This record gives sequence, structure tokens and C-alpha cells, in this order.
Amino acid sequence: MVSQDSPVTSRTTSTDVPYSAAQMFDLVADVEKYPEFLPWCIALRILDRDVSEAGGKLRAEMIVSYKVFRERFKSDVALDPANKEIDVHYLDGPFRRLHNQWRFEDKPDGGSTIHFFIAFEFRNIVLQSTARVVFEKAFARMSEAFVDRADDLYGGAQ
Repeated sequence: MVSQDSPVTSRTTSTDVPYSAAQMFDLVADVEKYPEFLPWCIALRILDRDVSEAGGKLRAEMIVSYKVFRERFKSDVALDPANKEIDVHYLDGPFRRLHNQWRFEDKPDGGSTIHFFIAFEFRNIVLQSTARVVFEKAFARMSEAFVDRADDLYGGAQ
């Protein structure tokens, strides 16, 4: 659901997939691969990494491009593999605010549920207005990109 009452646009979803929570966590945590499959992500580099098997943090810079807009932004990414959670905090770029969270939960009958939250507000009102118009379509396309990537990596439905 897109919030219309405030300048912050947000959405929460849950999606069932035929892959384990660990597989989906690993896929989303592999941020360096995003330019290979994520729409509008044209570049990503890791600026700092303090990650072990137990989790940790990394700082990433992403460049996204959509039509005439091309923006660069930095985020801190907290990885918690034990709890299958990824928390992303915005640092610098075109946003006034950007926060997203991923949580992956194994289902008793196999597969897992991906719980995802995103909230953002651009500094520029033109970008915010444009984002509101295309948000639902873009969100669906990006969500599909992660599931398609899982199909590619893990061989389709299991």
C-alpha cells in the first residue's frame, strides 16, 4: 500500500517462494550481484565490509537509472544470518529518508516467506511525485527480479 497522507511512501509485503529462508537470505545479501538482475540498478560497489559467517555490516554505494533520472546513494546494510534478517539504512544521496528491511521465514511444508518493508522520501519533490506514480509497478518488477534470480540460482521450483 502506498501512503498518500505524508511525503513518505511505504510498502510492506509477504511473498511465498519455493526456496529456503537461508537461500533467499544469501541471494539478497549478495548485493554486489544486483546490477546483474535488478531493474534500474546499473552499478553497485562495496565501500566497507565487516562481515563474517555470524553476520555483520557493509556499506554500499548504488547507482540507479530510470528514464532521465540517474542517482547515486549510499547505505549501511546489516546482515543477521541467524535470524535471517537484513536491515538497510540510508546514508547519503537523493533521499530525505530510505529504509528497508528483509526477513525470511521457513515454512513448515517447505519453501519460505519473504517479508519486506520499504519506506522512502526524496529530497526533490519532482522525484517524489514521479516515484509515487511508478512505485507499484516498479516495486512489483523488482520483487519479481529477486524471485527470477532465485529460479536462476536454485533451479526453479523445488
